[in-house]
Amino acid sequence: MSRVGLVLVSHSAELAAGLARLAAQMAPDVTIVPAGGADGDLGTDFDLVSSALARAQSGAGVVLLYDLGSAKLVADIAVEMLGDPGTAAVVDAPFVEGAIAAAVAAQSGDPMDAVLSAAASALAGHGDAAEADHGHAGSRIDLVLTNDVGLHARPAGLVVRSLAGVDAQVTVSHAGRTADARSVLALLGLGAHSGATITVAAEGPDAAEALTRIRALAESHFTD
Repeated sequence: MSRVGLVLVSHSAELAAGLARLAAQMAPDVTIVPAGGADGDLGTDFDLVSSALARAQSGAGVVLLYDLGSAKLVADIAVEMLGDPGTAAVVDAPFVEGAIAAAVAAQSGDPMDAVLSAAASALAGHGDAAEADHGHAGSRIDLVLTNDVGLHARPAGLVVRSLAGVDAQVTVSHAGRTADARSVLALLGLGAHSGATITVAAEGPDAAEALTRIRALAESHFTD
């Protein structure tokens, strides 16, 4: 399967590289190319961004994210110079949160427009989700996180990916907080560590399937 590639344009080589490593934890099959710094210092470099754009091409398109205004300008020019803007696009999104959301969407095999949308709306589900009505039997389960890192970056990404194509509203609760199970950032905000107990609730036609998938992830210690 061809997946949308990502290019992370930053004024800092270290920031771009670190974010690429973090996003790759949740999207191991996605090509994520950092393009940070200029001539070994802070800044942005058109040739570096263009090279990264070429490396990220996979046939499914490339999404470029940026940290500051001039990085957007360089990214826009690099896309324009392709001569075929339909194969790449720059998205206005929070750099870190947008990259994580875009990586998860790309890993799920979403098309470029969906990856762009995921990045742009990265902060929309960051707060607590509203409590659902859990009156239906079998609509919630309690799980103990037995993996080493709890509901950290990669496990959170796996939870989101596991719900692809599932018609259900799913939330995860821990220590009095409730998060949308389709938002990596919201899940990370729960601070659920190894050994913690989380409550997963689901409503909708595929509620049982959603709970089954997340239970399977927890029982497998969040391995693929």
